[in-house]
Parts: sequence; structure tokens; C-alpha cells
Amino acid sequence: GRGVNLGKNVVIGKNVHIVCGSYIGDNVTIGDGCVIYSNVSIYRDCVLGKNNIIHSGTVIGSDGFGFAHTEDGKHVKLYQNGNVVLEDDIEIGSNCCVDRAVFGSTLIKNGVKLDNLVQIAHNCEIGEHSIIVGQSGVAGSTKLHRNVILAAQSGIIGHLEIAPFTTIGGKSGVTKSIKEPGGRFSGVPAIEHKKNLKLQARISQFLKSL
Repeated sequence: GRGVNLGKNVVIGKNVHIVCGSYIGDNVTIGDGCVIYSNVSIYRDCVLGKNNIIHSGTVIGSDGFGFAHTEDGKHVKLYQNGNVVLEDDIEIGSNCCVDRAVFGSTLIKNGVKLDNLVQIAHNCEIGEHSIIVGQSGVAGSTKLHRNVILAAQSGIIGHLEIAPFTTIGGKSGVTKSIKEPGGRFSGVPAIEHKKNLKLQARISQFLKSL
């Protein structure tokens, strides 16, 4: 498309569509069959596999949120040396941010689907066929195994591991790793969904008794 800006040493596969106004940085690789809609930014050194769709306004490979803090309260930026790797058959909605790793790669695996307005922080790994719904966020160095579902406005703090086939309810906050697969969790902090329903019922009964 018009106004597309390609950096140095960019490699683009067959049947790729890049719509107007997008920016593709130096040393980026884009696999066959990808569709990149308008005003997408893909920073240097990132790698996209085959048949990925990235919607308008999304940024792939911007710097992770990394700072060292001095004794007098200043924040010194840490160089983000890694990249982002998207495998195959991924769809990323509009206005999402996937941050590059400090070292190594932020990795999104095959078949992942991100809704609009999703944040994936540096050094995260998002497992195969996971779904992350709008306004959700995953903090740095957290690993989601395959088929994890994060409902809308849910969040996971950094350096956790989430077991396969876990479902996190909307507006939930996950503060501990989840090791048993197939569970359903909700609330802040997130607990087993059935326990959370019982807790909310008890709170409701208590308030009625006042």
C-alpha cells in the first residue's frame, strides 16, 4: 500500500499484503500469506511466520518496560536487546502491543488469537491456540501454556506460569502460578471459580444482614 516504509534487509514472503501507512523495521522477516493492515509498526529484528493477520494500529517489537532505579529516584532505561517472534496462523487485533524481549524473544506460538487492546510484555511466551480478550494484559516473563483463555480486562502479573487449558474470568487478577491444567479461575486475586462464586454469595448475604 501507499506510504509503507520498509527498512534495510527486510524479507517478505509470497502473497503478503501490507496496507498503507505501515512501518516495517530493519531485519524483519515476514512469512508467506501474512496480512498487515494500515498503520501497523513492526520494529527491527522481529520474525513473523506464515498466514498471520495483524490489524490496524498494532505495534510489534516496541521496547519492553525496563528501567534501573537510582538512589536519587531517577529511572535509567535498560536496552531491550531481543525481538518478537510470531509463529503461524496468529491473528492480532487492533491497537495491541507486543513488547520485544530484553534478551532472547517474546514468543507467540501457533494459532494464538489476540483481541483488540491487548498488552503482551517483554519475554512472555503465549502458548499454542491461546485466546486473550480485549483490554487484558500479561506482565513480563510470564508463560502461558497451550489453550489458555483470558477473558476481557483480566491481568497476569510477571514471572508466572499458567497451566494448559486454564480459563481466567473477566476482570480477574492472577497473582500466583497455576500448575494444574483445565482449571477455571476468577476474582482479584484469582481463585477457583466455584470458590469465588461461593465467596460472592457469602458477601452478599452478609451485606443483606447489616
